[in-house]
Amino acid sequence: MASIAENITEIEKGLRQETRLVAVTKTKPVELLQEAYNAGTKRFGENKVQEMASKYDALPKDIEWHMIGHLQTNKVKYMASFVALVHSVDSFKLLKEINKEAKKNNRTIDCLLQIYIAREETKFGLSDEEAIEILTSAELNTLANVRIVGLMGMASNTEDETIVRSEFHSLKNLFESFRKYENEQIKMLELSMGMSGDYTIAMEEGSTLVRVGSAIFGSR
Repeated sequence: MASIAENITEIEKGLRQETRLVAVTKTKPVELLQEAYNAGTKRFGENKVQEMASKYDALPKDIEWHMIGHLQTNKVKYMASFVALVHSVDSFKLLKEINKEAKKNNRTIDCLLQIYIAREETKFGLSDEEAIEILTSAELNTLANVRIVGLMGMASNTEDETIVRSEFHSLKNLFESFRKYENEQIKMLELSMGMSGDYTIAMEEGSTLVRVGSAIFGSR
């Protein structure tokens, strides 16, 4: 069985220059995260805030923590002091809460709008129209402690690569079309799409951040 370091090297080798790896560390013990860190990975993605906060306390402080799971407003305060990027903003209410907690910590927190692109009912996310509503809202200008820096999406859980590719392709098109809303607070810099099973397709379709867990740490 390949080691974590070998897996990371193998994945990194196949990534395009503009695509960066987020190691998905949910449910993994601190020892394995330390191993990944020692292998040169410093960008970790967690699904649960409390888990992320306790790992943050236990691990080196130059790790970049990404919140990639569904986020409840009442949990934002536990990570506002250190989170580097929130991938999963799926409501204006959540964005306002992130702004409030970021302000308390004297920080600006970068956020991605999570867009609903899958064909299943289980995934969270905004419709294109809801995202536009946030980007064009006058109230957004008053939220000085958040920046919207791109989009995130999760493709359908299917073996059919044409479906997955078309979903990623449409998200990339949306991402490009949102450039017209760019200002001091909105910059389309990051496109977070692709996981262990489909990150190569996501990369080909323009992903800048791929969220990979089981291909690094093995399946749970």
